Amino acid sequence: MAQNIRPAAVAGKFYDADALRLRNDVRRCYDGAAIMAPLSKKERESDSALQAVIVPHAGYVFSGVVAASAFLRVPEDAHYDNIFLLGPSHYVAFEGASVATAFDAYRTPLGDVPANRELCKKIEASSDVFTYNPAAHDREHCLEVQLPFLQYRLKTMPKIVPIIIGTQDFASLKRIADALKPYFTANNLFVISSDFSHYPSYKDAVNVDGNTGRALESGNIDDFIDALEKNDSLHIRNLYTSACGQCAISVLLLMAQQDNSNTMKEGLKMHHVTYLNSGDSPYGGKDEVVGYHSFTLTRAKENAKNTASTDFSLSDDDKLQLLNVAWNAITPDSMHKKVTPTAVFERKLGVFVTLTKHGHLRGCIGHFGEDIPLGKITSKMARAAAFEDPRFPSLRTDEIDDIDIEISVLTPLKRIHDINEFRYGKEGIYMRKGFRSGTFLPQVADEVNWTKEEFLGHCAQDKAGIGWDGWKTAELYTYMAIIFGSHELWKH
Repeated sequence: MAQNIRPAAVAGKFYDADALRLRNDVRRCYDGAAIMAPLSKKERESDSALQAVIVPHAGYVFSGVVAASAFLRVPEDAHYDNIFLLGPSHYVAFEGASVATAFDAYRTPLGDVPANRELCKKIEASSDVFTYNPAAHDREHCLEVQLPFLQYRLKTMPKIVPIIIGTQDFASLKRIADALKPYFTANNLFVISSDFSHYPSYKDAVNVDGNTGRALESGNIDDFIDALEKNDSLHIRNLYTSACGQCAISVLLLMAQQDNSNTMKEGLKMHHVTYLNSGDSPYGGKDEVVGYHSFTLTRAKENAKNTASTDFSLSDDDKLQLLNVAWNAITPDSMHKKVTPTAVFERKLGVFVTLTKHGHLRGCIGHFGEDIPLGKITSKMARAAAFEDPRFPSLRTDEIDDIDIEISVLTPLKRIHDINEFRYGKEGIYMRKGFRSGTFLPQVADEVNWTKEEFLGHCAQDKAGIGWDGWKTAELYTYMAIIFGSHELWKH
């Protein structure tokens, strides 16, 4: 089936249309960023994960180094499920936000960037504040110019979710933020596209951009809005706006704030990276300039793990491809199915693979841990279930047609400090004390008639070997299992 590719709209205008020259230009931006805003020792050793960046969207000769200074904070080997791209509409006026549901990929001179079309459609259907407005995406540059920076930086490019916002109505922005909150987790990166002051003098830009930047660094949306209003009240000559992407920035701040509060959620922190304006470029004058800030929003890793556990999910395509991986691991080459890896293949998660024959167990082996990519460990556990389960003889070729595969993918671990946080019957438990550890999968609760305390006691005694009451002084973690089988998605 032919893919619908969104062509590069501003190649040759905002950035070079030649792939080699563009790659060299992006490299020079990163080199400049490493000099102007180098990663500090504190940043390198920080126990935080990058949740979002705020970056400018002008031509690379003006704002490229500022954008690169934020993208420099994205780990090169990071594996995100999706990258959400949010920015303002420059060419079309409309209410709400437009999600790019029409495209399978965005094209740049550096190659095609896959779009998560399925997720885009899901978001569009989630609220009437979303629509798909083709004109909002056709000529828009604010998201496109971010892609070469990401393509150059990341070893594995995840799918993107492009969203253009056409409103500054606060109630609408709140609805957009509420709809996107389920995806505002450590598994996804948010890229917020915004320039800052437009067209004041160089000196005035430094002043108003300083006001806006300090307010934004607080992470408080009221401070941010107050700063925009204060700048407007100064009646500075030729100041058209203090932040052209204030709609996208506001959505980020609304997603990050505590419920019923304007302060940020615990573990989230906004960091200012650097500032320049177009007057700092040899190609720009000093009379009418545009300001460029870059920011990062980080999430404490413990906090990131806690949110990831409940928000992690698998699409039907993720499930199908993992089943194909498992099938290929236990069958001869002649029976192999085509595997198209998805972004989730690179997530480091635990997995159990179960084989049944006519409804009876034929092998089950799992790996509990977050140290091996899911695609690789699924293949390994499928082979182990077929040929290494000591309870059964190795799987024979003549049995394969009668085999069903079931996979249990374990969501990221969530540390708990009180057993009231443990949702018995829905979550599994993992406990660790010293060098001993043990786990019960969530489905074990369906097979026994135990209370929550008995469940913990049996796990401590029978699995971890730390005694019946050992769970009371052990580290406790919960997780969920996403269970799916070949009988659901394909038959052989």
